[in-house]
Amino acid sequence: MSESNHYGFMLPDELVLLRDQIRRFMREEVKPIEDKLAHDATVASPEDRKMLKEKAAAMGLTRLTVPEEYGGNNVSAMARVIIAEESAKCRLGGYNPALGAFGGGPPNIIWSGTSEQIEKYGIPCVEGQKRAFVAITEPTGGSDPRNNISTRATKNGDHWVLNGRKMWITAALGADYGIIFARTKDGTENAPPEITAFIVEPTFPGISFNEIGVIRALSPYEIVLDNCEVPAENVLGEIGQGFGVAQRWLVDARIPYAAGCIGMAQEALDMACGWVKQRAARGGMLGDKQAIQWMIADSEVELRAARMLVYDAASKVDSGLPGKVDASICKLYGTETAGRVVDRAIQMFGGMGVAKEMPLERWYRELRVKRIGEGPSEVHRMVIARDKLRNTDGGMYFG
Repeated sequence: MSESNHYGFMLPDELVLLRDQIRRFMREEVKPIEDKLAHDATVASPEDRKMLKEKAAAMGLTRLTVPEEYGGNNVSAMARVIIAEESAKCRLGGYNPALGAFGGGPPNIIWSGTSEQIEKYGIPCVEGQKRAFVAITEPTGGSDPRNNISTRATKNGDHWVLNGRKMWITAALGADYGIIFARTKDGTENAPPEITAFIVEPTFPGISFNEIGVIRALSPYEIVLDNCEVPAENVLGEIGQGFGVAQRWLVDARIPYAAGCIGMAQEALDMACGWVKQRAARGGMLGDKQAIQWMIADSEVELRAARMLVYDAASKVDSGLPGKVDASICKLYGTETAGRVVDRAIQMFGGMGVAKEMPLERWYRELRVKRIGEGPSEVHRMVIARDKLRNTDGGMYFG
């Protein structure tokens, strides 16, 4: 296998160099800091985060979703998935790749705002002065946002008044602003409801946050909007066009999202392989047993297949082709594969697999959430199936 062959896929030399650069960064810079943290820590100290971000910035690995005109790094979709996969190979990898070192940008949908909105909300995020959240999901469900969003926005003079609740919102508390989606017009028999995106600050009257304890270490939040007043100039994009804004944000995130899951699972498999080669078991090593070898083989095959789907989707995006269905395929197969692989790794480690001295049990919890976040597996199956039915003529016999 040549140096440029990445688990069965020939990468260009520049991406091989990028991959190896991030691997060294994770091993030499991130791991020593992470080793000092509690098992379920979600962030490093401010000093360590600052130091890591400065080093990552010097390597050109920050601001990856920020347009060049606002100080961003214009990297390809393929480069982004390489970064996502390799930076997730740490204990905090489920939601904090490289302890936040590769951050440095607001939600990408802010760049569709006005110049005033970009100046007030986008640029400060790039400069590390602000951070933001995105709130779509509600108690009524998040899998069909166009029809399930019941949070209402009503125009009142130079303000919009928002009423409703958002659920399972990551990083909401302590953020400087959020992009909240609300219904501005009900649907009819011939037209879906109109959804609008609003930029909402936590200091606006009528907004509050409640922590929700969940299976993973980083808690999401409920956001309660009780006659929350939002200035009219804080509408993001066109009134009634918020669903398109939400779709752009979701589709853009799903391919690297899947790559991060694959990164955690690959590290788990590599750890398990190292363990079974040195663990004595009944006259030999654990790795000599057929049951163990089958777990390893199944895991390696599934990870390679998942990675190829991610690379294929990223290649299409880089070529300017539509990526919605490909993103759903990546998200579905990548998250489910990663969960199976980590489960097998825990089985190979035995009792040590669930001990908190190892990262496996944390990855197991994080990956269980990944099958729900960014759209549950069942919704992505619907997207894939509907596209297949719409674009297939039935073959030789039913065409």
